[in-house]
Amino acid sequence: MDILMVVPPSLIVFALGASIGSFINVVVYRLPNGLSILWPPSRCPRCLNRLKPYDNLPILGWLLLRGRCRYCKSKISSRYPVIEAVTAVLFVLIFLIFKFSLLTIGYWAFCSWLLALSLIDLDTMTLPNTLTQSGLMLGIFFQMVVGFVSEGSLVGFARHTMTAIVGAVLGLWLFNAIATVGSIVFGKAAMGGGDAKLAAMMGAWLGWKYLLIAGFIACLVGALIGGVTIMLARYGNHALVLPVMIHRERLRVLPQKWGQKMPFGPFLALGAVMTLFGGKAILFTYIQFFFKIS
Repeated sequence: MDILMVVPPSLIVFALGASIGSFINVVVYRLPNGLSILWPPSRCPRCLNRLKPYDNLPILGWLLLRGRCRYCKSKISSRYPVIEAVTAVLFVLIFLIFKFSLLTIGYWAFCSWLLALSLIDLDTMTLPNTLTQSGLMLGIFFQMVVGFVSEGSLVGFARHTMTAIVGAVLGLWLFNAIATVGSIVFGKAAMGGGDAKLAAMMGAWLGWKYLLIAGFIACLVGALIGGVTIMLARYGNHALVLPVMIHRERLRVLPQKWGQKMPFGPFLALGAVMTLFGGKAILFTYIQFFFKIS
């Protein structure tokens, strides 16, 4: 507790988030390539020299090295410190909203899973089962613990467990149905199977009501950004096509023509995070608007 008297808690949380972001970078690079996420220790992918502990400092290490390997001077992608900073900011925002609570720890884990899955989807157009399935199980376990701790009874335990299961099943069925209908309408696969599994994971964490909000936000933002970039590519300057996320060595761009595949996982993750922070306000506004009209 003494350290909390000297260092602001938000700064400690920021450092923790940046460290988790550094590990997320490892997972995103190694998991799709079938490599262990624990061994060997971090090293330069070009010259294979093991990084010094101070080179591995989140954000600062990249800045001190000026974005280049200490040994072979090859360029280190700026995505690494960006992801570390994004994770750190997410951790701080969650901490400021949910304070010292079980929800804070759970949502830190949830956002970490979402970020890792989003980046892998951007890189490979896949959502690994190892992450979606482990995230799903963790979400159900989280709901169980929250139900028992917050309500102190088996009734709360059962209610939260059922919320997680119903949310997961709805997410899987809903997005499988959308994929099936889309395939019939367009005559080809409209959505990958991993998206439905990610939606199931989100349902376990958020419950069915907030899953629907997150899914709506994801579809709205995805359609808006995809449509805008296609219009820019067709009628405007091709150089204005918006990048989604910094790739390891290049920029991955959104589709430039109708029918071109695009990763939907990042939009689902964005919808989940936005719902995490503002879902209650969105739901309240919707209910107020609905009853006012009716």
